Amino acid sequence: MIQNIIEKKRSLSFEVFPPKKDGEFEKAFEVLNALGELCPDFISVTYGAGGSRSGQTIEIASYIQNSLGIDAMAHMTCVGSRKEQLLAVYEELKKHNVSHVLALRGDRPRDMTDEQFASRDFAHASDMMIFLKEQTDLKLAGACYPEKHFEAFSMESDLNNLKKKQDAGAEILISQLFFDNDFYYAFLEKAAKKGITIPICAGIMPITSAKQIGTTITLAGSSVPKALADIIASYGDNPEEMRRAGIDYAIRQIRDLQENGVNDIHLYTMNKPKMAKEITESIYR
Repeated sequence: MIQNIIEKKRSLSFEVFPPKKDGEFEKAFEVLNALGELCPDFISVTYGAGGSRSGQTIEIASYIQNSLGIDAMAHMTCVGSRKEQLLAVYEELKKHNVSHVLALRGDRPRDMTDEQFASRDFAHASDMMIFLKEQTDLKLAGACYPEKHFEAFSMESDLNNLKKKQDAGAEILISQLFFDNDFYYAFLEKAAKKGITIPICAGIMPITSAKQIGTTITLAGSSVPKALADIIASYGDNPEEMRRAGIDYAIRQIRDLQENGVNDIHLYTMNKPKMAKEITESIYR
């Protein structure tokens, strides 16, 4: 799958998350079936801090890989995991023919003590990548941050860490969501100067409700350009109009990226296949 992306002129991929409750699995499969009809190059599957829902991630990834016939990329975080736990997850993935992972540090689990945090096996995602490259045959993807990781001292230090991921075995990168393409173009230029040569997929999240933007800003640290802020101010109290305007903004953002040579798009679907279909049909018609 990664080799296909490297060789193709453009790619489209999705991110989904496992259901929060076991009783919601049937609906989750309906979502996956609908997304599968859009023929993405791959679908990535998240899980909770410290691998709290890793079993569900594997089940969802297995369905994508083996039932839908679409390459699955399972998220794997290391902040709350020991080496033996990662290897156990790897063996489960292998049983289900899932060979691609997005290797992430992840957020510190709330119940993780300071002592546990200080003695963790992996301080950074790049450390986990080195371990996985030595101990498994997984294909590795990494995350990148067009506006800098919020914990990084500077963009320069963040890019140095990104180069470590490439050197550790990452074969593609997937960006954190962003809403201002100028930040992304500047990031690509800086990454190239740093010697980062692997493909980078641009992460796009449509904002379809005013409430969503507050949560997104908190989690991602992405800045909101005036054009998007104006949309929220104008339509935030009208759910249907806000949804329509948010999708249109994402479509225009993707089209601008494509016009400027960015052809690998990773859509944060929020498990909303109707939204994904509207965007996909608009950018590839």
